[in-house]
Amino acid sequence: MPFTNGDFVTIDYTARRASDKSIVYTTMEKRAKEEGVFEEEGRYGPQLIVIGKNNAIKGVEDAVKGMTVSQQKTVEIEPKDAFGERSEDLVRVMKLSDFRERDINPVPGMRVNIDGTAVTVKSVNSARVVVDANHPLAGEKLVYDITVVKKLDSEKEKVDSIAEMYALKPDEAQSERAAVKVVFGDKVNKDADYFINKSAMVSAIFRLMDDVKNVSVEERYAREEKKEK
Repeated sequence: MPFTNGDFVTIDYTARRASDKSIVYTTMEKRAKEEGVFEEEGRYGPQLIVIGKNNAIKGVEDAVKGMTVSQQKTVEIEPKDAFGERSEDLVRVMKLSDFRERDINPVPGMRVNIDGTAVTVKSVNSARVVVDANHPLAGEKLVYDITVVKKLDSEKEKVDSIAEMYALKPDEAQSERAAVKVVFGDKVNKDADYFINKSAMVSAIFRLMDDVKNVSVEERYAREEKKEK
């Protein structure tokens, strides 16, 4: 049976450029290694899609919506249903000093965040930097090989999977009467990235789970044992 709006679905996929068949990204570590595109810092594993919530590109969501668990499909996705058409209005020239003030040494190909906008450095000379705010895949027709892995039914699975989107792994996740409780134990490294990702996770729970009215996050800490000299 095809999926409907609100369904939580995990998929594996490999995305390629239609022009030269080069791999853009794959969720599968083994495939990445076989194709020579493996990244040590990359995150691999099935990706969550919530039907109707636009947390994946339109072409992928449209394809998955008509699939069933364990089904495989290859789809060709036009730019308008992928990462959009290129716009030359998003290419601009900045002063090199603007980067120096931000402690950034720009080089061509670098992705940086400028005033909340992700840009790609296209060229650098003695005083000017050309940056492009188009998505790196804007204007590209893409081919996706998609496999539907699982439909998530329990509220705990849904919360765990949202947390995983932000590189978080709760010790406990509970949902009852429109309230979600997430617990991070004392073994979780609560660094700056953790607090940023925790906030993003809470926002995503509200955005993706329509019935949730309240989210609480419990953090547990343990006194560090002093080693005797």
